[in-house]
Order: sequence, then structure tokens, then C-alpha cells
Amino acid sequence: MQKTNDQIIQIRWHGRGGQGAITAAKVVAEAAFRSGYGGAVMAPTFGTERRGAPVTTSLKISRSKIYDLSPITTPDIVVVLDHMILHEVDVTAGLKPGGWIIMNSPRPAEEHAFPGYRTAVANATRLGVEAGLRKGVVNTGIIGALERASGLVGIDRLAETIAAEFAGRNPEANALAARLVYDATLIYDNQTGGSPDA
Repeated sequence: MQKTNDQIIQIRWHGRGGQGAITAAKVVAEAAFRSGYGGAVMAPTFGTERRGAPVTTSLKISRSKIYDLSPITTPDIVVVLDHMILHEVDVTAGLKPGGWIIMNSPRPAEEHAFPGYRTAVANATRLGVEAGLRKGVVNTGIIGALERASGLVGIDRLAETIAAEFAGRNPEANALAARLVYDATLIYDNQTGGSPDA
């Protein structure tokens, strides 16, 4: 993803209460700062925070300082922590043409056809368990899929930031989950109908 220095990359996160979407956004923001981005702003979470209910949080990052603190309405990237949310929420609302949909799903990338968008899909649930996390912990893994699609900060920087964020809470497994998902993420270009790219 190529952006000029003054452009803001807008990322909207869709998850469920208790899945840690806010923590995932915080990790990416911290990694962006450590990588030289001058601005990172998290907007408030919208919707009920009741466990299991759909929630949304937003993150803006830029090479220069960000003065616009308003919520995201036209994201460049949408991150979906649970593919079942697709039945409850229009995750493409406002997504810019050609934008990315990053999704945790056990289904193949080509089954998530969103005309006009690019999709990056990995089974972060299964890979999190393989990394040593309890079932259902997907927020660190999905960060790996985001990085695979966007190339924003580098997987090594993200893994390091994840380990720091989860110090005392299984840091190695959380960092490994991001790396495993990064390696397993499949890309599908729904703009052209192109084949997935491993």
C-alpha cells in the first residue's frame, strides 16, 4: 500500500465484545510510531461493548501528525475479526474503492467475494491455537494478516510490539500467532477476479 507522507491511512476494525479489537488497534498504532509514523489516532469504539456483540473501533496512521480526530467514515482498510459478523454488519460501508478487507475466516479467500475490493483471508482462530493461545483469541493473529496485505510496518516490528504489549500474558504465543497468520494469509483481488496469491 503506497501512501504519500501527508496521507492518512484509515483502518476500521470489526470484532465482538471481548475479542480485543481495541488492543489490536493499539498494537498497530504503537508499532507504527516505532516505525517512524508521526501520527496514530484511535477513534472511540461504537456500539455496545457487551461480550459477543459487534463492536467497531477505528485507527488512523500517517507519516505526519494527525489533526483530524473525527471517526472514520471512509476507511482504506477494514479488519474483520470474526467472519460471522458479515451476517450482522455491512463491513464494506464507506470502504474506498479498491480497499482492503482483512478477514479471519476458515473459508477460502475466493469465497469472500466483495466486488471492487481486495481481500486477505486467514484462519486466525486455528492458527492462534497452533501458536499456543486459547481458542477464540484472534486479535494478535489478525494483525499478521493486516501486515501481509498492507506492508505498513513489517512483521518483525509487529511481533516485537505484540510481545511487549502482552508481557506476562503469553507474549511468545501471541507474537507467534501474528507470524503464523502472516505466512498463511491468502490474497484475493476482487477487482479483477484474480486467483488467490499465497
